[in-house]
Formats: sequence, C-alpha cells, structure tokens
Amino acid sequence: MSPTTRSVEVTPGGQPTGRHRREIESTELTKLRTRLKPIFATPAARVGLVAGLVCCLGLAAAVETRDAGSPARTATSVAAAEQAAAQAAANRSLDETQQRASRSSVREAFTPQQAPSPTPTATTPAPPAPTKTTPPTRKPTPRKTTPTKRATTPTKRATTVAPKPKPAVVAPVAGLTQAQMNNAATIVKTGVSMGIPQRGLIVAIATSMQESNLLNLANTGLPESLNYPNEGTGYDHDSVGLFQQRTSSGWGTVQELMTPAISAQKFFNALEQIIGWQNMSIAGAAQAVQVSAFPDAYAQHELAATTVVQALT
Repeated sequence: MSPTTRSVEVTPGGQPTGRHRREIESTELTKLRTRLKPIFATPAARVGLVAGLVCCLGLAAAVETRDAGSPARTATSVAAAEQAAAQAAANRSLDETQQRASRSSVREAFTPQQAPSPTPTATTPAPPAPTKTTPPTRKPTPRKTTPTKRATTPTKRATTVAPKPKPAVVAPVAGLTQAQMNNAATIVKTGVSMGIPQRGLIVAIATSMQESNLLNLANTGLPESLNYPNEGTGYDHDSVGLFQQRTSSGWGTVQELMTPAISAQKFFNALEQIIGWQNMSIAGAAQAVQVSAFPDAYAQHELAATTVVQALT
C-alpha cells in the first residue's frame, strides 16, 4: 500500500490524530518543496530571495532599534510631562493664594471690625430688658385753622424816656433879669466846654456880678466899644465887657472884649494860670485874676453866683 493510499484515522470531530497527522504534514511539505524547487533554481529567483531576506532583516533591526530607544524617549517625555504638570499646579496654587489674599483684603476693607464679644462670667444672668414697642406713627390730620384777627389797637412800646434838654433860655434866678441870666448862661457854657469845674464857674459869675452887674458894657472913654452890641456904658478908664477887662492891660482887642463868649474864655485862661486857685476862697480866686482895688467886694456875690450856676448846670 502506497503512502497516498494509506488509510487515515479520523476523530469524531473530523481531525486526523497521532501518526496519521504527521504523515499528512510530511506529504504536504514534500509537495511544497517539489513546487518551489524549479522556482529557486534560476539565478534571478535566488537574487530576489536574498534581497527579500536582507530587507526583512533590515526591517527587523529597525523595529528592534526603535523598540530599544522607545523606553528612554518615553521616560524623558514622562519626566517632562510630570515637571510641566508640577509647574502648572504650582502656578495654580500661587494664583489661588493671591486671589484668596485679595478677597480677604477686600473683605477686611469693607467689613467693619467687630469688637470681641465679652467672655461670659459665671454670674447669674440678668433678666432680659423689656423691648420697647414703638407704636405705629399716625399721619397728622390737617386741621383747619381760622385766621386770627389782629388787634387794631396799636400796642404801646416801652420807651426809655430821655431827660428833657434844658431850654436855651433859662428863667432868671437870684433876682436877675433875663438879660443878666442870658449873660450868665454864656459864661457857664464857655467854662463847661473848657472843662472848668463848678467852683471855677462860681468864681467867674461872682466876678462878673461885681465888675459889670452881669451886663456887657461899652465905655464912653473908648468910642470903639460903642460900635458893638452892648447893654449900657461904663466909665472906668478903658474897661469894657462883662469883666471890665482893659485893652491897655493886654486882655485883647475891643471887639474881643465886647464879645461875651471870648471875654469869658480869657477870664478862665487867666484863672487856670493861678496856682492852687481851687483851694482859695471864691473872693480870693477872683482877686487873683482881676487885681482889683476892692478885693473883698467879690465875697458878697458868692451865694447868688452859686444859685445861678446850679440853675444853669
């Protein structure tokens, strides 16, 4: 029996087993070698086979080289990736820290600081204070107001009553005429304006009473004096006016001495030149100014002069 006609044992599933299977494989390899032998017998086929083997070997070497360098590149890539991931994580952590700090500073700027709550002590708690309930406010109801009528009677205002000024013309006192009282008023007014005290005013009035009887007299021996207003004439040398002052003695011009205010001013100027006149008697002070031949004559007019000055001041 030839090998090709040998019986083959087949398993129930259809596959040969054991020695029969090996025989079948040997037969197939023999057939393959028989078919390929003519192909590789030519030089061209052999060259192609060698070239194919070389290409396969080169490809295998390249694959092996790539596979050998791949772990190193993979490790380098992994390390770089891990470093980048760590850097990114650090950057994110820094950004988050800055944002938290910024938000914290903003909250601290806009959040009022509260005082720390007091630590409760072991004391008996005080009863809670009763809370005040504010009643609801009501809107005021507008009321109709009736306009009040103003009193037509004018109200009297309290006014301070000023003292009545003294009249320009004072009624005569001490037995004087109105002309004599007017001349006395001129003398007193002049003395007051010069700051002469009341005792000096009495000295001047007493002097004029003795010299001219409080009249503005001209002098017939001095015709010029008649050219000015006068209330009579005298005859004693060149004496003129209320105080019978003489132009020859240096009292002034006739016109000045015939003017009552100027004549009185000259008398008070002379009185102030007397040292200590305030401590002299009325008659003594008058004599110190006039240097009269009758020094005691002025004393008789002291009481009347005092009355006149009191009435004019």
